Amino acid sequence: MADLVRRLLLWDIDGTLIRGGGVGSDAINQAAATVSGKSITGGSVMMHGKTDPEILAEIFRAAEIAEIEIPRLLPAAMAEAERLLALAEEDLRRRGDVLGGVSDALAALATISGVRQTLLTGNLVGNAAVKLAAFDLTAYFDIEVGAYGTDHADRRALVPIALERVERLRGEHYRPDDVWVIGDTPGDFACARAAGVRCLLVASGQVPMSELVALGADAVLADLTNTEQVVEILTS
Repeated sequence: MADLVRRLLLWDIDGTLIRGGGVGSDAINQAAATVSGKSITGGSVMMHGKTDPEILAEIFRAAEIAEIEIPRLLPAAMAEAERLLALAEEDLRRRGDVLGGVSDALAALATISGVRQTLLTGNLVGNAAVKLAAFDLTAYFDIEVGAYGTDHADRRALVPIALERVERLRGEHYRPDDVWVIGDTPGDFACARAAGVRCLLVASGQVPMSELVALGADAVLADLTNTEQVVEILTS
């Protein structure tokens, strides 16, 4: 009899599962402006592949806020970003969308015994929840055992956090080969490699396919539209 598949799938959100239409970026910029009292120009900081606290710190630096002030401002800015995105859920639903193949892939993986799907994202935990809810994706994920920008500003620290949570809260221990990070940026690849786990990259975000292929991830796809192929990669 074949061995039972055991997989922990750690999904990125923006550029991998959904496109936010700029709503999340607007909330981050507005939060930074509100908390710092500075005029913040959108686009001053490249956001993809980073954690929300990392992005906020870079926005503060770009606004010439003293480095010593940034740790004091960050908690309030993070809370304000979550508050603003929660208020903007309807706008997110209107301006954003689920990327091609995502719902079918998540649904297919959800039917496989031994596969646990959760999140590994730079989003603050509240913002991750809003983004999933806006597009009816919440039910596919064990959100409690995920790892978020709320947990650590350095994305490379997030895989061990998820592994500790799933062991403590679900009693499940996964070998490195049983764990996949699925994302769309070099940052996703770096966090997978830092933890010695596997990585599937999709060119559905802002990073071109050629750049993703050059990184040497375990698998690279243009998108998630071939459900059978996605399931095969992540469970074989």
